[in-house]
Amino acid sequence: MIEVAVPGYKTLTLEHLVLDYNGTLAVDGILVDGVKECLSSLADRLKVHVLTADTFGKVRSGMEGVPCEVSILPPGNQEAGKLAYIRQLDCERVVAGGNGRNDRLMLKAAALGFAVILKEGAAVETLMSADVVFTDIVEALEFLKNPLRMTATLRS
Repeated sequence: MIEVAVPGYKTLTLEHLVLDYNGTLAVDGILVDGVKECLSSLADRLKVHVLTADTFGKVRSGMEGVPCEVSILPPGNQEAGKLAYIRQLDCERVVAGGNGRNDRLMLKAAALGFAVILKEGAAVETLMSADVVFTDIVEALEFLKNPLRMTATLRS
């Protein structure tokens, strides 16, 4: 669990990390360098979940060896599927990350939502639904390991 009281914002009590795969953890289906190590390290504190349409068919091989739950969503209304998934976990205990339009509801509902802009870009609606935006997924994951970074970015 990660717990941090952010002055003027809220106290975050995070138990689950829910992530999109393509465009967030991976580029063209290939996991970004350093992600596997960061996720393995975070798995000591958070239960890691990867939700994806698996556009490139590479999520299972990409996440091999990472302590996480991988869920491949069926086509159609994936934004509702991602939102339902975090609701079953208790949104107030979820940090969620994504880049696509189908991630926006999940990011908005999570206790902490972050958007990542990699080579695939990020949907504007998703950026507006996020609490924090990163241009490097490894930096986003490192942010979660350091509560003082959260405080510095999110406090009022």
